[in-house]
Amino acid sequence: MIEETRARLLAAARQAFAEQGYAQTSMDDFTAAVGLTRGALYHHFGSKEKLLLAVIDQLEGEVGLHLQAMADAAATPWEALRRRCQGYLQLALVPELRRIILQDARAMFGDVPQAHQRIGIAALESALQALIDDGVVRPSHAGVTARMLYGAVTEAAFWIAEADGDPPARLAASQGALDMLLNGLLAGPPSHP
Repeated sequence: MIEETRARLLAAARQAFAEQGYAQTSMDDFTAAVGLTRGALYHHFGSKEKLLLAVIDQLEGEVGLHLQAMADAAATPWEALRRRCQGYLQLALVPELRRIILQDARAMFGDVPQAHQRIGIAALESALQALIDDGVVRPSHAGVTARMLYGAVTEAAFWIAEADGDPPARLAASQGALDMLLNGLLAGPPSHP
């Protein structure tokens, strides 16, 4: 019963945050929509802000699985890294992710929560180190390079998601710039168009 109530609150909050935005979402409205009270929200999450963090955790977990599936489908480890980075930029066009992670989370917390940053950086660092070890990427400090690449991709995604922009045009510009950055890491000529 506890997990079911928590799941209902998360689902209702996720939908409300995606449709209305965090600041405009009324806790009373979305809890009533699923037959619960504000007290249930406070009991399970403590505050609206902590509920937002729980929704972000859920979304980031899904994003991580999606990016890993994109990387796993790649023909080479280099293409896997490229797909992971390009895939994150593409997710900036998904309305729910754009609104909750790239707009509301930034407005509330200034950035993606630290725990998710560490996960993203670790995935990039592991991929980069393997590519360095295989001679595909020029020798460098994989941890520093991963942090720099993570920062570039994340900032581009925030830029794509800005409410006053043209997301598809910004995505295209970001993807081109990202390929130039990534190609600069290669020990040899790029292996993709």
